[in-house]
Amino acid sequence: MSPKVPPLRVSLLVLPEAGIGSVSGMFDTLSSFALLSTFDDALPSTPPFTVELVAATADAVPTASGIALPVHRAVSASDGTDIAIVPSLAVERADWQPGRHPELVEWLGRVHGEGAMLCSACSGVLLIAETGLLSGRDVTMHPAYAATFRSNFPDVRLRLDETLVASGDRGELVTAGASASWHDLVLYLVARHVGPTAAQAVAKFLLLQWHTDGQGPYVPFHPPRDHGDAIVVEAQEWLQAKYAVAAPVTELVERSGLPERTFKRRFARATGYSPIAYVQRVRVEEAKRRLERTSEPVDEISYAVGYEDPASFRRLFKRITGVTPGAYRRKLRLPAFARPG
Repeated sequence: MSPKVPPLRVSLLVLPEAGIGSVSGMFDTLSSFALLSTFDDALPSTPPFTVELVAATADAVPTASGIALPVHRAVSASDGTDIAIVPSLAVERADWQPGRHPELVEWLGRVHGEGAMLCSACSGVLLIAETGLLSGRDVTMHPAYAATFRSNFPDVRLRLDETLVASGDRGELVTAGASASWHDLVLYLVARHVGPTAAQAVAKFLLLQWHTDGQGPYVPFHPPRDHGDAIVVEAQEWLQAKYAVAAPVTELVERSGLPERTFKRRFARATGYSPIAYVQRVRVEEAKRRLERTSEPVDEISYAVGYEDPASFRRLFKRITGVTPGAYRRKLRLPAFARPG
C-alpha cells in the first residue's frame, strides 16, 4: 500500500467493550504531532493524521472501563476513513459472541472495500474477524482470547508469538498483540506513513516501546483438557505434579497400561504434542514461574524442573520461549524503586 498524502483520516471505534486506556492512548499519540513537533524537528509541523472517535450511534458510549466517551460521529454518518482501528476489548469470561455489533462489522467491511486499513489492538481483532476479511490470513492478539478466537474463526491463523502482524494483499490488515502492544501499532503506523525517524522521535518523547521480544516468552502453556480421552487426561494431571521425575515419558507409558506406540499416538492426537514435547513445555512453564517469583539461581531452577545439565536447560528454554532464562527474569523483574523496602 503506497502512503497517501497527509493528513490521513484515522477512525477509532468506541464500543461498550472497549478499554479506555488503549482508545485514549492511541488517540493522544496520533493527535500529538502539532505539540511534539515544537520539541523535535524530526516531526512534521503539519499533523499527518486527523483522528476521530466513531461508534454505532452519535451518543456517548459507556466503555468497559466504566467511563462514557463522547464520539465525533456515528459510522452511518461517516464519509469513509483511511485507517480504522478497533481498540482492546474486555469480554466477559473471555467468550466472544459474534453478532454483537453488526453495524460496525458492516462499516469495517465497507471502508476496507474503499481502500482503508483495518487495525486492531489486543482483542479488537475479534470484531474485525467477523467481516470475513481475515479468512486464511495470519493475525495476532492477546493470548487470553485465543480459545474463543479459534472457536469462532477456525480459518484464521493465530500467531500468538508475534507482537504485530501485517497481512492482506496490501498489508492493510494490521493486528497487534496483548494490551500494551497498542504502542507497537501506533509506532508502526507512524513509521509506515510518516517515516522511521518520526516513529523514533515519537517513541523517545512519549517513552513508548517496541516490544521486540514478541509475545512468545509470555504466552502461557494451556494444553487442551476437553479432548475426551480419559487416559490422556490422567497422564496430564500426573505430569502437572511429577514433571521433574527422571524418565517421565516411560512413567506415563507404564501408568497408562497401553503399548508405548499406542499411548504416544493417543497422547499426540489428544493434546497436539508428543509426550516428550509436552513434558518440555510443562517444565519450562514451571521454570518461568520460578524465574518470575523467586531469586533461585538458574542452575537450581534447572535441577528443580528435571534437568541436571543447566546448559541443556538453557538451550531448551530459549528454543521454546525465544529468550534466555536470564533475559526472561530481567524482563519481569521489579525495578528497584518498586520493590518493598
